[in-house]
Amino acid sequence: MRVLYKNLLIVAVAAAAIAGTFQLDPIPQDPAYHDFADRRELFAIPNFWNVATNLPFFFIGAFGLTRLRRLASPTLGLHYAVFCTGMGLVALGSSYYHRDPSTATLIWDRLPMTVAFMALFAAVVADRISWFFGRALLWPLVAFGIASIAWWIRTEATGQGDLRLYAIVQFLPLLLIPMILAMWRGTGIRSGWLWSAIAAYAGAKLFEYFDAVTLNATGVMSGHSLKHLFAALAVWCVIRAFQISPASAL
Repeated sequence: MRVLYKNLLIVAVAAAAIAGTFQLDPIPQDPAYHDFADRRELFAIPNFWNVATNLPFFFIGAFGLTRLRRLASPTLGLHYAVFCTGMGLVALGSSYYHRDPSTATLIWDRLPMTVAFMALFAAVVADRISWFFGRALLWPLVAFGIASIAWWIRTEATGQGDLRLYAIVQFLPLLLIPMILAMWRGTGIRSGWLWSAIAAYAGAKLFEYFDAVTLNATGVMSGHSLKHLFAALAVWCVIRAFQISPASAL
């Protein structure tokens, strides 16, 4: 019965968050979003540091794929591979966007992120709640993530952009994953590393908000560039969370 209550709580929170989001008016893309503080050009690359700081996503994602045989739970291999691939593609999409920031190029930044977010969430469900449901949800959730971008593109084309579906894809897992970690134990994803990933991602969002303030304070790196580095650190922590612990390997 206790398991039933926990499952119902997760479903209720998810339903309430989704319903609450759709009580809001459509959320258009703010044109000011593309106005980043650091526009310095280097090596003939516009916005160099915002472009270059995406490289860690590629290398970490590629490294993660080389560690498929080191997973604590091989049954999560597909979720893990989709996550690593999505994050590797973030490097390409985000670099492309930051060379020439616009709503049209932002599509390619966000699209692979939705794939990675949904794959990770499905993996946590599979490891902590039910492998059957976590496996069954993988491709529908990935499709939902892609659909959230398709919906945004369509609504932008009609002059009334709507990011509500994308907001659900990005932020609902950040609400549900900590709840799942607190209420269930798993064997395939180490909690400490996943909590570290959540903390690093929170730091990334904080630096994103203080983009210009950070550049003015440091004179070297903008908040958005540091956002990329902290988000890449979060990806590294996720990859480590899936791996066999050194103690288990002995």
